[in-house]
Amino acid sequence: MTRVLWTLGAACWLVVTTASAIDFKTKCLQFQPQDLAQNATLNHLEYVSANTSLSFPDNVPSCGRASQAVAVDLCRVAMTVPTSQRSGFTFELWLPETWNGRTLATGNGGLDGCVKYEDVAYGAANGFASFGTNNGHDGGSGEAFYQNDDVVIDFSWRALHTSVELGKELASNFFDKAPGKSYYIGCSLGGRQGIGNAEKFPSDFDGIVAGAPAVDFNSLYSFRASFFTITGSSASPDFISGNTWKTTIHDEVMRQCDDIDGVKDGIIEDPVLCHFDAAQLLCKDNATSSTSISGGCLTAAQVDIAKRIYGDYTWPNGTLLYPRVNPGGENLASSGLYSGNAYGPSADWFKYAVLGQPSWDPATYTTDDAALAIGKNPGDIATWSSSQTLSAFKDKGGKILSYHGQQDQQISSLNSIRFWKRLAGDAGEAGGDLEKMDAFYRLFRIPGMDHCGGGPGAWTVGQSGTAPSYSIPFDKEHNVLAAIVDWVEKGEAPDEIVGTKFIEDSAEKGVSYLHRHCRYPFRSTYSGSGDPLDMGSWHCVNFGGY
Repeated sequence: MTRVLWTLGAACWLVVTTASAIDFKTKCLQFQPQDLAQNATLNHLEYVSANTSLSFPDNVPSCGRASQAVAVDLCRVAMTVPTSQRSGFTFELWLPETWNGRTLATGNGGLDGCVKYEDVAYGAANGFASFGTNNGHDGGSGEAFYQNDDVVIDFSWRALHTSVELGKELASNFFDKAPGKSYYIGCSLGGRQGIGNAEKFPSDFDGIVAGAPAVDFNSLYSFRASFFTITGSSASPDFISGNTWKTTIHDEVMRQCDDIDGVKDGIIEDPVLCHFDAAQLLCKDNATSSTSISGGCLTAAQVDIAKRIYGDYTWPNGTLLYPRVNPGGENLASSGLYSGNAYGPSADWFKYAVLGQPSWDPATYTTDDAALAIGKNPGDIATWSSSQTLSAFKDKGGKILSYHGQQDQQISSLNSIRFWKRLAGDAGEAGGDLEKMDAFYRLFRIPGMDHCGGGPGAWTVGQSGTAPSYSIPFDKEHNVLAAIVDWVEKGEAPDEIVGTKFIEDSAEKGVSYLHRHCRYPFRSTYSGSGDPLDMGSWHCVNFGGY
């Protein structure tokens, strides 16, 4: 009898569930979002069932997002939204059947005009009405900025802000319920977008996850442009090859700095403490660049190149323009900033947004160009104003959880400390009162994380829609998105985030180890005994800041 009753119960549950799914599908297909967005064009309206691989045949190849796995039943809305007579953006809104009452906006990266479908899908999988945009243009190039300030403005701030207003309105109309708290997640350019939005439109979001934020944007893009003038092209007589960066130089960086934290594990826990001395690699007997390759050493000219790369980027008068690179990031930087090629996004930013000269030669870059970029500040993109305090965002109860990989090969993690101190003012001085920052802005430094993810460290913290994020608990201890929700809604501020390192970065192969990541100015510190792979062997210690 019990078995029969269970079977009947299961059948009834199936009927109710199926009916619910049908009702949701019908509701989705009857939705008319274009009526709520002035002059917008509806491109797609479709019900997407769980475990579907959604294809985007019209996606620009340079975005590298031809398809996206969808984990839950949802209603997909895709629109084109005009922002002026000569600009507009593509808008994607994914409305999950099981809605948690919240909205989640997603950011972009580099100079690209690419919807991060993986982040939109990640938000929807966790119950958020999630959305993203192409930021006002298609693809990875900045060519669309040329002679069109409206496209630059969309890229800088308008596409995101407009999408937030639209996303909230559409979600409210679809679910017939006012949205609850509003959140944002993004890294790199996306980190800057979130912080910039908090400055310009403090009411848009209640909580922001800002990874590796590209704040002081024009200085960052100048910093990146400078590398080509330092390394020279790959044909230059003193060029340092990628293999030399990945072996000779990286090995020496680790020899000098790996065990500063008391553990030799291939990870520099705190790059601020690493002051790499490239002179230790100087070849003996005046070796040439050809013999230096086989001899595991550098010529005098190459040592000078390395010293310039590992030093702060300064103005001619010696004042800081942008902080030095993260030592330890050589493996990926060797094919990027150190590759002997002009860094594409920086070249495009100067060609099309700053100088308006498509023929500009990146090899001619100087700090005069940096000064011009900072002075012009296209689209008001800098996110580095002299009066920046985010006070309005803070005063209305907004929270920002920032994180930064300590071997980020594209954006120096030292700049996130610099930004933290800029916001903190007097509170940022060593030994100062940290209540001001702890109340609304917390920076977590992630040892062994590359740019936004990847690397030898415990880098998975739920920061994006990449596969590993689906395999960690969605809770405040392990996941930054869950942590920002609990901080905003329960007042439970995160003091630590537990990072996960999967074996070969594959969740299917299991967890390699967990690591305790600390908020600045605390540092994850080895106890001096115990297994370094045991999280209990590390503790967050307030060292007073830099």
